[in-house]
Amino acid sequence: MPKTGPQRYPGASTAYWYQNAYPGSAMESNVVVWHTTEGRSLPAYGGGSSAPTFTAVPDFAAKKLKWFQHFDFDTSARALVNKAGGVETNTLNAVQVEIVGTCDPATHKKWGNTPHLYTPELPAWAVRDLAAFAKWAHEQHRVPLTSKVTFKAYPGSYGTGNGVRMSNTKWQSFTGHCGHQHVPENLHGDPGAFPMAAILNAAKAGTPKEADVADLTTDDIRKIWLTDGIVKNPNPATADANPHIAPATGLRNIEIVARRTESKVDALAALVAKLVEQKES
Repeated sequence: MPKTGPQRYPGASTAYWYQNAYPGSAMESNVVVWHTTEGRSLPAYGGGSSAPTFTAVPDFAAKKLKWFQHFDFDTSARALVNKAGGVETNTLNAVQVEIVGTCDPATHKKWGNTPHLYTPELPAWAVRDLAAFAKWAHEQHRVPLTSKVTFKAYPGSYGTGNGVRMSNTKWQSFTGHCGHQHVPENLHGDPGAFPMAAILNAAKAGTPKEADVADLTTDDIRKIWLTDGIVKNPNPATADANPHIAPATGLRNIEIVARRTESKVDALAALVAKLVEQKES
């Protein structure tokens, strides 16, 4: 399967690159699965045997996320349970992002004032940088900026009966953004009460919707086409009285000028032909 689009996230470090040891499967990713590491530093991931596609590490001094990439965007990672004979998970078009931090309120309390990310209370700069990634994944790989699932708070999000885990069938047709807590064959409940809506809203800011044009009705298009005051009038003879014209009028004017030019060219060609004929006689 071809891997379309840029495979490296701009600015991400490949210092911990695991694709050479674990080549994975090529795919066209249309899902982002979000995780939390439940730690405060970049995990070793067993030398890559359980690594995600990306790890986002907080830099509290700089108030930004540092990105580490472990596999190509369209190469399967290894952070999900994938049971034999069941549904595909890691290899089913799923990009996986581990956020260094916790979704567990007990861990959050235990870590206290030690700087760390707690997913239900992410700072604005973390939301900003996660949104930038989501926006890039959308623009470069068409991962939808949607999340048709509910992110449940940990520990209620743990287990197969958490009420939000997808069925095999739903998972196979899912696109967009979800969490580890939603993937079938898995028990984990991360990233807990993740602010997915805030991240996607930030990602959508300034991003044209794919459906904007598709959603226009015939009447909408006709109204735009025939409405005055849209296109600047290029005719200096009438611009003072009518500074703008309808798009349809502009196209009609171009057609008129083109026809007049064509007539003049035809007349000039006839005159040249006549002159040549006279000279030869």
